[in-house]
Amino acid sequence: MEWMASEEKDGSVNSSVAQAIDNSASLEIDQPTESTMSSGKKVDKNSEVSFQAKRKQLLSSLWEKIIGYKRVVQEKSFRFCRGDEIEQARVYHFWPGNNVFFFKGRLICGPDPKGLILSAIAISLSSWTFAVHVASDIRNPAIIVTSSILTTIVLVNLVFVSTIDPGIIPRNDLGTIDAGKRRRRSRVVVINGIEVKLKYCNICNIYRPPRTCHCATCNNCIQQFDHHCPWIGHCVGLRNYRLHVTFLLTGLLLFAFIFIFSCKSLHHKLPGDGNGVIGLLRNDPETVALTLFSFVAMCFLAGFSCYHVYLIAINQTSYEHFHQKYVSSGNPYDKGILNNIKEALLASQPPSRVNFRADVEPGWFGGLSDISIK
Repeated sequence: MEWMASEEKDGSVNSSVAQAIDNSASLEIDQPTESTMSSGKKVDKNSEVSFQAKRKQLLSSLWEKIIGYKRVVQEKSFRFCRGDEIEQARVYHFWPGNNVFFFKGRLICGPDPKGLILSAIAISLSSWTFAVHVASDIRNPAIIVTSSILTTIVLVNLVFVSTIDPGIIPRNDLGTIDAGKRRRRSRVVVINGIEVKLKYCNICNIYRPPRTCHCATCNNCIQQFDHHCPWIGHCVGLRNYRLHVTFLLTGLLLFAFIFIFSCKSLHHKLPGDGNGVIGLLRNDPETVALTLFSFVAMCFLAGFSCYHVYLIAINQTSYEHFHQKYVSSGNPYDKGILNNIKEALLASQPPSRVNFRADVEPGWFGGLSDISIK
């Protein structure tokens, strides 16, 4: 009996121990489940963060590719306009001046096109404002047609004068000059009985022909150099001086035309309540602004036109007149007013002295010294 009681006692103890082990096991099993749930939440958050990071990285890489393609297209289109997509090298590829060439060397422009772009925008915007706010009120088709024709002529002259060779002098392709050979700084030639000094250009390695000056902006010696015009972004010389004068005169005619009819339109729109200019500014500010701008442009162009007409009459350039080249010696190129006008406006235009489209064989890409022109 004692033995059976002891067995029952041991059985109850064992059962309690087993139950305790089962409870602890269940607790141990429940504990990893909670940690697993928390870790699952962390995994979800981490996966969401990584997805957002991958999405941002994908979008940034896509944007970089778009920008890269855009740059490639712009570069190729610009190189195509300049004419660089060719197999054979040409002179304009290696020309040491600061000019910019377009359409395989057919067009030559100055290094800074901002003045040209600003002039074209000012002319086009003035003509458009005139057609919309002035000519439409007058209701005369002839006025719109006339302004359109004048605008076209002015813009065509602007393009021609800013894209033509102004008279660039070829450089001496000797490259470096022997330091032991000292060249004289100037030479003296006689033109029409008057001595004219020819200066030596250390950049182009030539004695400058008569009436030639080196333009620091374009880095070229220009024959019969007048000035570097900031409004066209190009030099004015022998080959485009006539176009420059035509541009001034036609621009003066255009803005005088705009000014006259703008004043006429303002006179008709003048309010009768006594407000005057304030009423015009309130009712039609575009026409008032156009009138003021055309007046300023007309005065500006009239002054330059009169000045260049005077220079043509005495056969001088702006550079020669400003530096008073012929005060003491006299002007050897003055042939009388009529002959001077005939020479400036009616004489045939000389061909360009540099063939920028000529094929070249580059021996060394450091300059023109080792390039032989075919």
